[in-house]
Amino acid sequence: MDINAFYSAEFDEHADVVKKTRDACADGFAELLARCTQSVRHGGKIMFFGNGGSAADCQHLATELTIRYKTDRAPIAAVALTTDTSALTAGGNDLGFENIFSRQIEAIGKPGDVAIGISTSGNSENVIRALKTAQALDIVAAALGGKDGGKLVGIADPLIIVPSDTTARIQEMHIMLGQMLCGALELELGLV
Repeated sequence: MDINAFYSAEFDEHADVVKKTRDACADGFAELLARCTQSVRHGGKIMFFGNGGSAADCQHLATELTIRYKTDRAPIAAVALTTDTSALTAGGNDLGFENIFSRQIEAIGKPGDVAIGISTSGNSENVIRALKTAQALDIVAAALGGKDGGKLVGIADPLIIVPSDTTARIQEMHIMLGQMLCGALELELGLV
């Protein structure tokens, strides 16, 4: 393997996806920010959920909102539905893995909240079911996806699709967009 060629190719692909994401996702990002801002201003919360690396992003982003992002400020109500191992394992065992997030949304979601599913493929059944549950409960059903959007298309609104087929690049853009959401929310809510 030529490590220098590999190193350069990874950076080149990342830079290309950054540019394409910047061009393709601005409107969806603005809509997601507006929905989250409205929810938090009216006493709502943001619920994040996804699998694997996306689950880690959920935990990261919920923490940025509830604790702090750039400066000390009032907390922003957010929760990662990926962190309660008792709920995840009981839900998986008793209701099926495909229902682990939808059940939690049924339990703690309220009309006007925002549910943000994160799925690089857009086809994670537990994310799809959770978004459908959110819709039924008058909760904003939003998502971050990639590739062609998969089954998220027509379900999530707003839906931000990272224009890439490479899972790693999609995940890099998801965390970037998520952190941008945290920073923009602080500004929109007048917390910094």
